Amino acid sequence: MSPQSAYLPPPDSGLEIIYIDEYLLAVSKPSGLLSVPGRGEDKTDSMATRVQRLFPDALVAHRLDRDTSGLLVFPRGAKVHRQLSMMFEQRTMKKSYIAVVLGRLDPVQGKVDLPLLVDWPNRPKHCVNELNGKPAQTLYQLQNYDQTTNTSRVTLEPLTGRTHQLRVHMQSLGHPIVGDSLYGGNEEGLAKRLLLHAHTLDFVHPVTGKNLKLVAPLPF
Repeated sequence: MSPQSAYLPPPDSGLEIIYIDEYLLAVSKPSGLLSVPGRGEDKTDSMATRVQRLFPDALVAHRLDRDTSGLLVFPRGAKVHRQLSMMFEQRTMKKSYIAVVLGRLDPVQGKVDLPLLVDWPNRPKHCVNELNGKPAQTLYQLQNYDQTTNTSRVTLEPLTGRTHQLRVHMQSLGHPIVGDSLYGGNEEGLAKRLLLHAHTLDFVHPVTGKNLKLVAPLPF
């Protein structure tokens, strides 16, 4: 979100709860809503504040871009927060996203391995930087191609967690995500939002040891 753009979060119509127990809470964040409050009184509305209004013990362990929808997991209490944060840091959480991108993917599957760095003159954009960028890897798999709109639906699996990673990596392939005004995917008429959704999370419950696979239903 650029400093100049107005923040107009979607109306609060209640939480879409994907999973809940005494240790964890998972919700599906709508597109256009900040994960955590931003700077300034006009950016206080966020997924975290909406969740904490009903569940005061919920803490923030990870984030999604404002315009990305999908799964956010909130640990309940400091102990579980430490455990879950470590799992994200050690990349033991397996994440998958669904996106719609411009053009036909060829090859239909592969791995993008390009280091990323903030593009300081054009913040908040990020860019590929072979010299100073941080390592970033993304697996991609074509689901289907729509000849009418010349778009591809793809599954994306980030192996690292860099800011704007999926958006920059798909742009680097020549297939920006539809609705992405920052990275060239905002072709008129195709979408009113960024077509990127955090779809699944696979991990071992940090307290019970149970294998969890959480799925946030697709909004597009």
